[in-house]
Amino acid sequence: MKISKTAAAAARRLFGLCQTDGRLDEAKLRQVIERLVESKVRDYRSILAALHRLTRIDLERRKVTIESAVALDEASRQRVVAGLVEKYGNDLEVQYQVTPALLGGLRIRVGDDVFDGSVQGRIDRFAAAF
Repeated sequence: MKISKTAAAAARRLFGLCQTDGRLDEAKLRQVIERLVESKVRDYRSILAALHRLTRIDLERRKVTIESAVALDEASRQRVVAGLVEKYGNDLEVQYQVTPALLGGLRIRVGDDVFDGSVQGRIDRFAAAF
């Protein structure tokens, strides 16, 4: 669906109004959507589509994937998650994966951010330097 600039701007403004302490407030978002549907303002479908996109992007930012060569013990998991919570906030959705190809270390993906402290990542960066 093609979204006009005015609809995208309206969606960004409404999405900003749905934030509480920098986090998406689902109750406010639900209320905004209900009012949009009831009032059927001009181009409301495009605004809803843009709101859907913004919400999806916001949810993606909260997904964390922690990859390691071997399964992490509980203490290591808590230490890693505590560091991530300090940086990104406490409403993260954490998923663990064992990827033997990493050889060692961790690769952490939070939304679009990737922290590659794996041995395989270091070997790849070293090989790319030549």
